[in-house]
Amino acid sequence: MKTLFLPLALLAVPAALVAAPAANWVSRVVLSPIGGHAMGNPNAPTKLVEYVSYTCSHCAHFVGEASAPLKADYVKGGKVSVEVRNAVRDRYDLTAALLARCGGPARFIGNHEALFANQTAWMEQIEAYDGATTEKPADQTAAIRDIGQKTGLYALMNKRGFTNAQLDACVANPTAMKQILAMTDDAWNKVKIGGTPGFVVNGTLVKGSTWSILQAALPAAAH
Repeated sequence: MKTLFLPLALLAVPAALVAAPAANWVSRVVLSPIGGHAMGNPNAPTKLVEYVSYTCSHCAHFVGEASAPLKADYVKGGKVSVEVRNAVRDRYDLTAALLARCGGPARFIGNHEALFANQTAWMEQIEAYDGATTEKPADQTAAIRDIGQKTGLYALMNKRGFTNAQLDACVANPTAMKQILAMTDDAWNKVKIGGTPGFVVNGTLVKGSTWSILQAALPAAAH
């Protein structure tokens, strides 16, 4: 039997025909000019801004329901970018918002989701803390640190690998505080969201606060 040897040039697959791995935009998280955390393709045709409050039970429900499908069906392939901004309602919300920023943009989404996933537990401790008659610190940074230490928020972040010294630095960060308060003012007084969670898609405020309502305002999911 005669063996046929094909020229190497015919065996080689042209580089142009080898499919490059699809980009996974979920891993790209950067700070926006106002201080929000933007996840996804910066050139995505659809840009979603979420306004959240960490003490809002509706926000916790939304994040629990929508986070996974948003990332898998919209952000991953580059169709939608999601920017999370704060719309702070109280000092406990402010404390959580400062802690969520610990570790920089790369750690934000994980911190953000963990705070909401464990909201029931630390909110119960906040209710007990709020009802206590002990004197609260007068200094704002000391007061926020006291909240973090005595309501389970520091303990939650400890489980995520942060030391108390790191958390103390996070809640005392003046730049983070300024950005959170600027986003809060923008949300309530300029964008005029009706409550949290609030959504803006390509510059248009969405009327409603549920995943199903938001989903209707987004392009078809990629499957």
